[in-house]
Amino acid sequence: MRIPALATVTICAALLAGGCSGGDEPKAAPAAPAAPAATAAQQTEKPTDAALSADTEAICDQASRTSTAFGKTVVENRVLLTRAGAESREAQAKAREKVTRDVQNFSFALLDMSKLTADAEVKKALATLGAQVTALKGDIAKFDDKRLTDLHGTLDKACGRG
Repeated sequence: MRIPALATVTICAALLAGGCSGGDEPKAAPAAPAAPAATAAQQTEKPTDAALSADTEAICDQASRTSTAFGKTVVENRVLLTRAGAESREAQAKAREKVTRDVQNFSFALLDMSKLTADAEVKKALATLGAQVTALKGDIAKFDDKRLTDLHGTLDKACGRG
């Protein structure tokens, strides 16, 4: 079964917003319920990537939520790294792995949304931001308040909000 890209982004945003805690491994997502036999409700049309690509506002809203969640994650990860610095090397390594994974998830979400949208300006902004985040390679020290504010500003401008 193929999950629409916007649903994937929503899942990534949920993970960024708190799917991991401390140096622990990510929390497992709840198992999907078993698929019942075909019903009339299942035969109704569900949104597809193509339908969502025309909904720039929905993509912009998701991008905004995702970047806001990432900003909160950066703050949490700074605390995590500081605490891990006073602990064992194992704790430090787990913290760095989590930080790297969170940055990769954010980059993936931006790039995924850029592929989904049909709006050329939004597509370009999301792709550029995704590439910039990827280039930072998990170094959250480079995600200061100015960079996060600039990121939001770029998204807002592309989405006609600023």
